[in-house]
Amino acid sequence: MQGYLPLLIVLGLFLAMIYFLMIRPIKQREKKHDYLVDHMEEGDVVITAGGMFGEIVSMDEHTVVLKVESGATVRVTKGAVIKMEHELENAE
Repeated sequence: MQGYLPLLIVLGLFLAMIYFLMIRPIKQREKKHDYLVDHMEEGDVVITAGGMFGEIVSMDEHTVVLKVESGATVRVTKGAVIKMEHELENAE
């Protein structure tokens, strides 16, 4: 058993490193996106994964209807919304 102890320590450190460098950041990003989706309201200006800006006109359980600059409306899934416009302004 004494000969396996250093191997177990290295393995444990390796697994901890994988968790903190790969798994944890992904979970934090997912949690932040879920919070964003849960707190969207009509009238918010959002940005989709495709880079389209639009104002939320209506929402249902799985989709959001956005009014874009040209006046057209577009229906996208809630998962396609990646950011609110005010978050983009705060980052600058």
